[in-house]
Amino acid sequence: MGILSNRVERSEIKPGDHIYTYRAVFAYSHHGIFVGGSKVVHFTRERDANSSSETSSNSYDEMYDLPSSCLTFPDCGFRQPNSGVVLSCLDCFLQNGSLYCFEYGVAPSVFIAKVRGGTCTIAPSDPPESVIHRAMYLLQNGFGNYDVFQNNCEDFAMYCKTGLLIVDRLGVGRSGQASSVIGAPLAALLSSPLKLLMPSPVGVATVTAGMYCMSRYATDIGVRSDVIKVAVEDVAKNLGWGAGGQQEAATMALLTN
Repeated sequence: MGILSNRVERSEIKPGDHIYTYRAVFAYSHHGIFVGGSKVVHFTRERDANSSSETSSNSYDEMYDLPSSCLTFPDCGFRQPNSGVVLSCLDCFLQNGSLYCFEYGVAPSVFIAKVRGGTCTIAPSDPPESVIHRAMYLLQNGFGNYDVFQNNCEDFAMYCKTGLLIVDRLGVGRSGQASSVIGAPLAALLSSPLKLLMPSPVGVATVTAGMYCMSRYATDIGVRSDVIKVAVEDVAKNLGWGAGGQQEAATMALLTN
């Protein structure tokens, strides 16, 4: 991995790694936790219980990053009812896309240099066993309702890696992608008055890029002051998400299948 790309080979990833792949010609990325055994736990929207037809089911799977069928792993696509947390095999997760590994504990200079959000964070990662425990527990108990800005697949993976949650649920979540989507237009808006003072387009572009990078930096969970460490068993109790209390022991057996 480097400044320009976090692309890795399958042989390089280890259980507990936060991985991702790009969808729709690099329009967005889908994130998950590699838990070993060629399995990935990831978070997506819940399936509409009223969509019972095969056509609507396949369309849902394709749109929301779920495997429609897998001949290699019978348990691929496993999830609890009314939950968006899914266990998939690595092939179905990637959907023929390239494999990338999210970086943790990067230096501020490296974070700012990576212009695209959703690739790294300044926050350090917890040990792999803690990461896998959180992912498997949430596979059994859910991660609340999917929200593209406040509770998406990247938010899920980052929580599994760090145990950090945002106290202010009205703001932007942990996702670097969401911060980029909001930060870019905001930077362009704030820099608009500078066009009257800076006749050079290069100068305006430089200032806009600087504002964009700083907005991304300010919303990273490694520097924010509104984050707290929450045990995975207390997530539902503290944040009002789905009912917890089930054990992940039965789910761990899926990794050996």
